[in-house]
Amino acid sequence: MDRNKFSAIAHRDHAFANPIGEAKLMKMIGMANLKPNDNVIDIGAGKCELLIRLVESYQVKGTAIELYDGAIEEAKRRAAMRIPEDRIDYIAADAGEAVKGLGLRTFDLGVCIGSTHALGGLEETLRILKNLVKKNGYILVGEGYWKQSPSSEYLEALGGADESECKSHANTVRVGEELGLIPLWSYVASDEEWDDYEWLYSSSIENYCLEHPEDPDVEAMLERIRSWRRTYLQWGRDTLGFGLYLYRNL
Repeated sequence: MDRNKFSAIAHRDHAFANPIGEAKLMKMIGMANLKPNDNVIDIGAGKCELLIRLVESYQVKGTAIELYDGAIEEAKRRAAMRIPEDRIDYIAADAGEAVKGLGLRTFDLGVCIGSTHALGGLEETLRILKNLVKKNGYILVGEGYWKQSPSSEYLEALGGADESECKSHANTVRVGEELGLIPLWSYVASDEEWDDYEWLYSSSIENYCLEHPEDPDVEAMLERIRSWRRTYLQWGRDTLGFGLYLYRNL
């Protein structure tokens, strides 16, 4: 089973592939004071809904980095119906390689929400964005954090994860401070937002499998999503948080 295919189906009905509500996300974007023709980069852009909205609202120029070709194709289809053709540059490539070809201090806003793993983790992602974003520009990242220390059973259910892979909320903010960034705002997902995200995530797979019984991946997808749902309800809802973190670059 292709993990990208699974993720695309699971997120097919999400506006954004993270549990933070749209109102919170767009309020934080508003703090970046975007102007027409400002340059915005989104690493792990997915279907590019955020970049499309920023073009619609602020007439920015966007750069989307996304590894999964299927997401890029869906992004182009959506963009073609809503914004001028030349407002987003699409880079379908590994993020670590793609950023090497970009100019330093080029962007007014750098975004990486839920995809810091693509650049080697939170600290490395912030370091890279610090180099890509102009002085006094803005960096917005979305990252998981521990609400409490995870149990060994939960870490095992996550595929042998390590507690060091996430930090507390306070320490997540501090990572940016230690790199010389100024933290300006943060929101974390509420229990209701987590439930909205996770139940839509799992029901999208359940519904797809009902609609497409001929798909050879149905059995594997159902096994995976049902295990994930049990894991979320038993441990994840009380243990794993997700936050958006807005910094100003120096």
